[in-house]
Amino acid sequence: MNGREQWGTRAGFILAAVGSAVGLGNIWRFPYVAYENGGGAFFFPYLFALLTAGIPLLIMEFTMGHKYRGSAPLSYARLNKKTEWIGWWQVGISFVIATYYAVIIAWAMAYAYFALGLRWGEDTQGFLFGEYLQLADVPGQVGSIVPSVFIPLVIVWVIALGVLFKGVKKGIEVANRIFIPALVILFLIIVIRALTLEGATVGLDAFFKPNWSEIMSPGVWVAAYGQVFFSLSIGFAIMITYSSYLGRKSDITNNAFITGFSNSSFEVLAGIGVFAALGFMATQAGVPLDEVAAAGVGLAFVVFPQIINTFPALNGLFGFLFFACLVLAGLSSLISIVQTFVAGIQDKFKVSRAKAVAFGGGLSALISILFATQGGLYFLDAADYFINTFGVALAGLVSVITVVWFVKKLPELQGHADSVSDMRLGLWWKICLGFITPVVLGYMAVQNLIGNLRDNYEGYATSFLLYSGWGVAVAAIIVGFIFASMKWGKNDLEMPKEEKGADL
Repeated sequence: MNGREQWGTRAGFILAAVGSAVGLGNIWRFPYVAYENGGGAFFFPYLFALLTAGIPLLIMEFTMGHKYRGSAPLSYARLNKKTEWIGWWQVGISFVIATYYAVIIAWAMAYAYFALGLRWGEDTQGFLFGEYLQLADVPGQVGSIVPSVFIPLVIVWVIALGVLFKGVKKGIEVANRIFIPALVILFLIIVIRALTLEGATVGLDAFFKPNWSEIMSPGVWVAAYGQVFFSLSIGFAIMITYSSYLGRKSDITNNAFITGFSNSSFEVLAGIGVFAALGFMATQAGVPLDEVAAAGVGLAFVVFPQIINTFPALNGLFGFLFFACLVLAGLSSLISIVQTFVAGIQDKFKVSRAKAVAFGGGLSALISILFATQGGLYFLDAADYFINTFGVALAGLVSVITVVWFVKKLPELQGHADSVSDMRLGLWWKICLGFITPVVLGYMAVQNLIGNLRDNYEGYATSFLLYSGWGVAVAAIIVGFIFASMKWGKNDLEMPKEEKGADL
């Protein structure tokens, strides 16, 4: 495709890919998953999962985007016209995630401000759900818009869409060149401070001490594969889209290894910082660490404010730094998520970037207001769980089975990756994608389906989950088929000619 945008440098692409992978889950999910699944022993299945599923899938998606030079829908359509719906399904998943992910960044932005005066007080849980979110009594109630969520949400969208309006090289690449180094420096400051706190060794001991009896549990291996899969931004169109802007001779395989290990390094760093701080909190409270360990929203917006309250000095500053890190990690991921449907709209409907950002990003921003209402947290919780469990993971499973077993394009993709990379892909890559990844993701999908048919997620009413959870996940698939049924322009599906450009 002539005139396709391109990254300015290879470092710019890698920073953007790492920026997409390093998100909120690195900070608030990985440490607790590792702790709950054998501590130090968890690193063995985690590394195995990274090498047998995470990086092989990352190489596959990088290769597809680079070879077919298109957004996810266009790349799948060029792979085989019958597979285009998978690309649109993945774009639909990204669209849903963008709508609520922006709201979590808005919370972090508000909390960065609150931290300067420790506005959350002593009852941090009561502050979050009562005073800040003004949470509705019953799931399904919408209620009114909460101004303290809505205002930072507007700022989040202004920043994200402002970056996207500027384009790939001048917008996304420049933003990530600022966001990612800033994130690493700020987080290092937090980690170093956490390591000097009284009781930090208690937390580190809990995080790193191996419980080898856990390693034979199938649940630990599923947790390791799940963490790697959800953490690397694979399965929802991002990496295909980003790699489509690479130069013609970019080293795809090396890029995948650098991205994968950079993401994992940040996860371990986050684990050290989080558990050093939790060790301090447990020591101050005189309770075992398992009584304070938490994950997700509870860790970030309830437990961490408690920890910051008890800091020996400069509480407000370290609170601000922590939530600023969440904002930076979230923004770099949000920008990559929105770029998937901006690129999809540009490719299929031949509109300018500005119009694609205005329509796609604008619609996503408009829908996100639902999550800034008093009932927003319930909608967010259901949508997040179902779009990840029956969206991202399922789309990843369907895509790898389709590419390997139905359209049988793996040898062709391997040939392309080998033609531009220093490291040649061997039999391990085919075995990982042909057998290991489908088996593990298939097992996870079946277990998740059985579990959710047996018990409603979080005990929510079935009527609520039907439209806020199951309905959202199914709608993403339907959207995939609807957009795939629309015709492409003449010559759109022809393979792009070799373009002149930098050898990134």
